[in-house]
Amino acid sequence: MNKPIRIGMVGGSLGSAGFMGRVHRMVQRLDGEYTLRAGCFSSRPDRNRETGDALALDPTRVYADYARMARAEAARDDGIQVVSIVTPNHLHVPVARAFVEAGIHVICEKPMATSLADARSLRDLAARHGVAVMLTHNYSGYPAVRRARDLVASGALGELRIVQVDYAQDWLSEPGDEGWRGDPAQAGPAGALGDIGTHAYQLATYVAGCTATELSADLHTFVPGRRLDDYAQAMLRFAGGARGRLSVSQVSPGNNNRLQLALYGTKAGLQFDQESPDSLLFSPLGEPARRLDRGGPGPAGAADQRASRIPAGHPEGYLEAFAQLYRDFAAMLRGDDAAVALLPDATTGCEGMAFVEAMLASHRAEGRWTPLPAVAV
Repeated sequence: MNKPIRIGMVGGSLGSAGFMGRVHRMVQRLDGEYTLRAGCFSSRPDRNRETGDALALDPTRVYADYARMARAEAARDDGIQVVSIVTPNHLHVPVARAFVEAGIHVICEKPMATSLADARSLRDLAARHGVAVMLTHNYSGYPAVRRARDLVASGALGELRIVQVDYAQDWLSEPGDEGWRGDPAQAGPAGALGDIGTHAYQLATYVAGCTATELSADLHTFVPGRRLDDYAQAMLRFAGGARGRLSVSQVSPGNNNRLQLALYGTKAGLQFDQESPDSLLFSPLGEPARRLDRGGPGPAGAADQRASRIPAGHPEGYLEAFAQLYRDFAAMLRGDDAAVALLPDATTGCEGMAFVEAMLASHRAEGRWTPLPAVAV
């Protein structure tokens, strides 16, 4: 059995308003692949200490600032090998840069940066230092999503024609405290677009196997006084000729976390619903639609096995999908080359920021078709 990988965390204190710190700690433990050894959980000293105490960490490894943590852990024989960054968006790049320069691998919340220039800079820095960066686009860890990706790649859909993705929530339908997500200085220039739009775009491109080349976008802020968008939509043109549509909303009553993806080709259609994540709807042209269950028979049935933990019929969900990225990252660090292609990496982060910047530029130009900036190394 492999020894657990030593991991640290920046952000994600127990007293913070968000839930992502708890999620990251849960999924780190799920497969026994990681052990939490150090952290800088909050800029508030009391909250930082309380979190370290609650997690039973050595008090000398609960740090007052992330830069000191990176230097100190890199100097230890038993220092952390990976850091998980669970902070507001504006800190992602500075924190990641400190750990990359210390030779420590990085797992980072999305979006990777608040600008494409910063995303490219971090990707290039990581490459120079030989450090791996993973972005937690956790929906790509679902077994059904992995199976959908393999179905498209196998040609089961034929030539891809249409890609549609919708992500609807309702938690911002009324004025209220949005925390750092409502502050452009911390969230960056995009609201719903950066928060869930990057998820929707990554899921679509991950399964489709191609990125968009240009788009026509419309953003809107429905709630008075809000400084960032709470709704965004776009028409997309993909490399290879497919056309698509993307919409995201955080002001759609009755929707908790409705992320849905549909792809249509010359031979078949394919649908995925994040709120029912254990299956796909596969519709070959001229035949009855069929449900492909996780672990069940059907085309590309082996594709979901790597990401499954329990027998078919026992539902797996959000935490398991999230944990799958951590598990694949651990496998990659241990030399499993097959894991590399499955993971959202620093280039994925650059693609997400290229998408955001093209969306913002197209919106400012009244929906003009706008090319996505190149992200190639």
